[in-house]
Amino acid sequence: MTGMQKQAGLANGAGYGDTFAGFHPFINLLYFTAVIGFSMFFTHPVCLAVSVLCAFSYSVYINGRKIVRFSLIYMLPTLIITALLNPAFNHAGGTILAYMPNGNPLTLESVLYGVAAAVMLITVIFWFTCFNEVMTSDKLVYLFGRVIPALSLILSMALRFVPRFKAQMKVISNAQKCIGRDVSNGNLFLKAKHGAKILSVLVTWATENAIETADSMKARGCGLPGRTAFSIFRFDRRDLFALIYILACSAGVIGGALTGAYQFRYFPTVKGSWTGAAVFVFAAYFALCLFPIIVNIKEDIVWRSTESKT
Repeated sequence: MTGMQKQAGLANGAGYGDTFAGFHPFINLLYFTAVIGFSMFFTHPVCLAVSVLCAFSYSVYINGRKIVRFSLIYMLPTLIITALLNPAFNHAGGTILAYMPNGNPLTLESVLYGVAAAVMLITVIFWFTCFNEVMTSDKLVYLFGRVIPALSLILSMALRFVPRFKAQMKVISNAQKCIGRDVSNGNLFLKAKHGAKILSVLVTWATENAIETADSMKARGCGLPGRTAFSIFRFDRRDLFALIYILACSAGVIGGALTGAYQFRYFPTVKGSWTGAAVFVFAAYFALCLFPIIVNIKEDIVWRSTESKT
């Protein structure tokens, strides 16, 4: 990572910058495909704990303190509500803890399964927050532009639409605030009127921007046969080592799944695999999920060492 990238990372409040985002786009996509896929299918408590801790840690590293606030405001209530919904409607399980006012049993298995489902949900959300920061639109266009150009174009436009929409809405809102026509001015009726005005301006801007984008793409020959594309991405030795690492860890994880190391049931009673050989399988899963943090910590140490010598 160059000094300019490091300074950009510092400016964004994300430590010393995200080194993993500087890897080849194929490595980034392969990693997120693996960790998100495994997080969605493995319900073993150890796997859930490893995945949510690594996903949250990596999200904090690249997003800074704002992800902590996001977790407290949105993720924690989501975790609690999701964990409570399952035992409220699912009464299966052999260990009865109590009886509800309507006579249905509250079972330990339903409570534990609700917690597991809630952790799985927020884990996937955390991984997707990291995915959104690392997999930029230019990376998606690079990976899928030649194979499925229409899909890559839709994905890139969809990913950048919401951030641009929010930024433009803030600009319009600040401009309206200067003349006393923001949603914070006036009574309830005026606030609604000002909000409708801001929304109207925003929709007009989005429509004009879409027309300008279409004209620009047409002028640049988008969709024409034989059109080439410039790319700055190169697959180097570092990416090769990362590919071997991810494939080796994924092979260990898949091997563990095939041998039953990740088997864990919640119904009718809680039962799982806790063999000594499973420790190595869980270690492979932990090493896979922790990979971006490992490379970032290593790069931070090298960067600090370089700064101390200058």
